[in-house]
Amino acid sequence: MKLAIKGLLKKTATLGLTCSMLAIPLAVSTTVQAAGERFVLISHADDADSWWNTIKTALSEASAQLDVKTEYRNPPTGDLADMARIVEQVIASNPDGIILPITDYDVLSGPVAKARKKGIPIITINSGSHEQSESWGALLHVGQPEYAAGKGAGKRAKAAGVKSFVCVNHYIENPSSVERCQGFADALGIELKGSMIDVGKDPTDIEKKVLAYLRKNENTDAVLTLGPTSAHPTLRALEKNRKAGEIYFGTFDLSGDIAKAVKSGVISFAIDQQPFLQGYMPVSILTNYVRYGVVPGNHINSGPGFITKENIEQVEKLAGEYR
Repeated sequence: MKLAIKGLLKKTATLGLTCSMLAIPLAVSTTVQAAGERFVLISHADDADSWWNTIKTALSEASAQLDVKTEYRNPPTGDLADMARIVEQVIASNPDGIILPITDYDVLSGPVAKARKKGIPIITINSGSHEQSESWGALLHVGQPEYAAGKGAGKRAKAAGVKSFVCVNHYIENPSSVERCQGFADALGIELKGSMIDVGKDPTDIEKKVLAYLRKNENTDAVLTLGPTSAHPTLRALEKNRKAGEIYFGTFDLSGDIAKAVKSGVISFAIDQQPFLQGYMPVSILTNYVRYGVVPGNHINSGPGFITKENIEQVEKLAGEYR
């Protein structure tokens, strides 16, 4: 059936027939390409951010399975202005499609507009909202609603009796990171102000700042981290002040160390936004869009999913590579 449709589409492109003539629900009339399309994913992550390794795995898998070329680009230090420049460089290279997070809507809107003007299809992933994605003219968004994920985490904490917390934010420049913390605070019914600390990305600094906060705020019930970059140093901080396993600890995202901490009960849950889907699905969708003009009609929520001690066995071996 797939071969028959592919042949029909090739014939359609040759004869110049419209989609309506064949009653095939194509988004646009396109010329079918054989293979080798090039898609570029641009992230906001610095070189040390291990969470994006799963995205890279997804790109590699998609390349092999779909016979396309994929590239991963990022600003080495995580600088957003540098990310915007990379987007413009990628646009100038005329790829068949671009994939990127809405890390900062205002900073990236200009470069994205240039891509749309050149007719380069875009899919947004990871951070940002459906509304922002649509305003950019993107095909769709693949990601996790950050505020909702934070609120879901907060509801779990509230059910466990948590009344105060600190959100360890290692990327406060990213508005989506604040949404995570805000959702958690709203679920607990407390003000976020005073409960979120800007720790930067240096592991040693993060550890010191967490220790300092907990010394000053001894009655803190819970800690929320936003990914491995802040979770790993926070684990070390809790071990040093002997609160590991005593203070309620939730985190976004997954890694080998986080999986071990969930298994041992030190971390109560890890919020899985399934980054593999954020890398794989856009490549698959862009491939089908460029070749056949078809695209899903809705955005794709890749998360949140909650990984706990009860289900960690299902994903532990895949942490950091596929999960």
